[in-house]
Amino acid sequence: MTEVYQRYPATSVAIYNGATLAHYALGAAGIVVGYDRWPVVAWAAGLGYLLFALGQMYVMMPMVVCPSCTYRRLDGARCISGMNAVSARLTPLADHDSFPLRARGVLCHNNLYMASLIAPLLLMAPALVFVFSWVLLGIFVAVAALLALRMFVIFPRVACGHCLEKRRCPNAQAMGIK
Repeated sequence: MTEVYQRYPATSVAIYNGATLAHYALGAAGIVVGYDRWPVVAWAAGLGYLLFALGQMYVMMPMVVCPSCTYRRLDGARCISGMNAVSARLTPLADHDSFPLRARGVLCHNNLYMASLIAPLLLMAPALVFVFSWVLLGIFVAVAALLALRMFVIFPRVACGHCLEKRRCPNAQAMGIK
């Protein structure tokens, strides 16, 4: 049986956030490289994506998702992202029963989170077709590998598999983690 963490080890938090930041940074770089023939468009799209991705993960999540999470309610707890500590400084606690609502609606946090992971691949793909470069291909493969790593290793083995909320979380349920 998998151990459930009330306080995730610092190494797990570092792996999760490191993979997240690498994904976002490489995704933004790939967008800039892919559209470098149009520098204004490239930089606007790359920086726009980066701001969106960082905002949904490190601003929206602690303000919208974390307030209703178990990790916010437990003294000394630390979730996989560590955002429960940030949330405690920004927002009051919310109704614990509203935690599953993070997956409801078109612009819910879950959809925005998945968009932040998939968007750079979708934005780089046309550039690969129309303005091929080996550098862009390398970045595309790296971002795809980070997405696969997250879906097949980090979520089930490092993050969601050890989470106190896995039985109530729509993300864990969608991945079949019980």
